[in-house]
Amino acid sequence: MRGDGAAMISRRLIVFAAPLALSGCGSLISSQPYIARTDWPLAPKPPDIAAHGSGHGVVLVRSVLAGPGLDQTGLITLQPDGSMHRGYYNRWAVPPAEALTAALIAWLQASGDFKAVVGEGTALTPNLIVETTLDTLLADPPRHEARSAMTLVVAKPAGLGEIPVVQRRLVAIEPLAGATASTLVAAQRAAVVSLMEQALALIRSAQGRE
Repeated sequence: MRGDGAAMISRRLIVFAAPLALSGCGSLISSQPYIARTDWPLAPKPPDIAAHGSGHGVVLVRSVLAGPGLDQTGLITLQPDGSMHRGYYNRWAVPPAEALTAALIAWLQASGDFKAVVGEGTALTPNLIVETTLDTLLADPPRHEARSAMTLVVAKPAGLGEIPVVQRRLVAIEPLAGATASTLVAAQRAAVVSLMEQALALIRSAQGRE
């Protein structure tokens, strides 16, 4: 009986001690600082461009394809050892390729050089077709720069197929002022603006070769 009584007392002590231990763990967990996630918009708005008349031709912009890792939203930062760090608390609001699709359409529309600029699923017959692959978008603090790059192909319909008019890889490098999230974002946005400017000029030239 004494043995049974001692065992019962031990079990009671364990039961009573468990809530105290859990409450102690809760104190440790609650003491950790809360870090909120930030979703940064990427697609840059086009500048106010004086329209060159009503424009002519229909441009179809197909969805920008994403290179490795660019179908995700975490900000990519190059580390000193050459490895890539993908941000967990700092992310793009939408995947970069999706943002560039919207930006490219907006910039072409704002230029006034085209009668219509449409995305996939349109019923209009295009005069030019734009296909793009985004393969680079990152911040490189060790080199104090942000880089972006994409391959752009402009083609025109030909029967049941397409004939490429121009193809080029566009590259943009912008200075990076620091390593805070806001500076990383600002430099990458500036690099994307440079890509949009280059893409607009290239598509304009392709229109002249129609």
